[in-house]
Amino acid sequence: MNRYRFVLLRPLQLVPVLIGISLVSFLLIHALPGDPVRTLVGMRAPPDVVERIRAYYGLDQPVIVQYFYFLRSLAEGELGRSVVYRMPVSDLLASRAGPTLFLLVYATLLGIVLTIALSVTAARNRGRWPDQTIRAFSTIGLGFPSFWIGLMLILVFSVRLGLFPVSGAGQGFVDRLHHLFLPAFTIALALSAVLTRTLRASLIEQMDADHVTAARSRGVGDKDVFWRHVVPNSLIPTINLLGVNLGWLISGTVVVETVFSVPGLGFLMTSSIFARDYMTVQAITLVFALATVLITFLVDVVTVALDPRVRM
Repeated sequence: MNRYRFVLLRPLQLVPVLIGISLVSFLLIHALPGDPVRTLVGMRAPPDVVERIRAYYGLDQPVIVQYFYFLRSLAEGELGRSVVYRMPVSDLLASRAGPTLFLLVYATLLGIVLTIALSVTAARNRGRWPDQTIRAFSTIGLGFPSFWIGLMLILVFSVRLGLFPVSGAGQGFVDRLHHLFLPAFTIALALSAVLTRTLRASLIEQMDADHVTAARSRGVGDKDVFWRHVVPNSLIPTINLLGVNLGWLISGTVVVETVFSVPGLGFLMTSSIFARDYMTVQAITLVFALATVLITFLVDVVTVALDPRVRM
């Protein structure tokens, strides 16, 4: 049980990390030029109206005072009130979290399926043309940004072939699978390009390991050796890399949701940055940061559970 002692200590270590992230993001969003109140009421609004609105939202206070107001509200379970949408930020985030969560799970599952299929194919055909093709895909995939991949997928599968919608998130499970396939596939391609190289190398290393050779010498079939001995022992490095890249995947939804006009947290964050909606941007940043550190924590737990040699 000493191996799992970090489960009790790690959450305490994450608190200062989240506070630091909230402070940096708060200062950065306030450093942007522009006035959210002017964005809301227009440039011709009377100065007294502008000042009343600024006072109502606490924007007339120094930045550091606003930050402590934000921390106090956060301790009370509140995320503030959106200047642009004129509603509690917590309600706003709750209404937009569904498409983003669906997209993240959808993209992760597609990425895992692609990674396993490509890695197994490459490892079992080491040095032959399938292996060379998949290695080229992994290398080339690392060089293309997700927004470009998304635009190309829209051009081919939405504009020319008409197979998928250009934007939106759909209604209901099946409709969402259809609407969000292209954005999920965009993320999955970028994710699998990173993971395939690691899993392929791990599979090849395990295929040449002594315990695999011993299993074959005992008469165990090649298929059983591969799936019972090679694959399980190859997953740990890939799981660690997946956890790191899931944090990147969460931030990447901001770009992908903007390209595909998915009404989720990423699209909301982009529009809120342009509108200088400080509270909304701060809250979304904190949610994304919390999700990233929680995923990293869960990956550490899974790693320790799979490999008794690991100590955190």
